[in-house]
Amino acid sequence: MTNTAILGGGCFWCVEAIFQLAPGVLGVSSGYSGGSAETANYEAVCSGLTQHAEVVQVTFDPEVISFEKILYIFFSTHDPTTLNRQGADKGPQYRSVIFYQDDEQRETAERVMKGTAAELWDDPIVTQLVPLEAYYPAEPYHQNYYQSVGDRNSYCSFVITPKVSKFRKMLSQGLV
Repeated sequence: MTNTAILGGGCFWCVEAIFQLAPGVLGVSSGYSGGSAETANYEAVCSGLTQHAEVVQVTFDPEVISFEKILYIFFSTHDPTTLNRQGADKGPQYRSVIFYQDDEQRETAERVMKGTAAELWDDPIVTQLVPLEAYYPAEPYHQNYYQSVGDRNSYCSFVITPKVSKFRKMLSQGLV
C-alpha cells in the first residue's frame, strides 16, 4: 500500500531533491497543481498568472514513513513564512502549499502547521492548505533534475546543494 502527498515549497527541483533521499519515499515527481490543465506547462506557470504552484508528488510507504513525518521534512527544508517566494524565487508559483487529498491529510496538516511547523519557525506560517483538484506532471526535463544536473548548474550548486546537505545532516542525526 502506498500514499501520496502533493507539496509546494518553492522550486520543485529543490523539494524533489530532498524527498528523493527520505527513507520510505518510493518516488517523487515534479509537477503543477492549483490551476487548469491548459496552463500546466513550465512557460505558462513561470508567468505567475496560472494559479499553479510548482509542486512535487511524493509517493511513500506509510508503513515506513507517515504523512506527518513527510510534513516535518517539508517544513524543515523550506521557509513556510514567506508569501509567494523561496529565496530569490518570487511569484505565486513558488508559494508554500499543501494540496490535501482527504480529511485525514487536511487534519494532519492543520495539526502539524499549528504545532511542529510553528515550533520550527519564529515568524507566522503562511503555507496554504488547499484541497487537491488535480496534479499535472511537469515536463520530462524537470524530472530528477538535481540528480541529472547536480552542481553543473549554478542554481543547483548555490540553492539545492546546501538544502540537500542540511537534509543529509538531519538524516545522520536521526531527526528523520
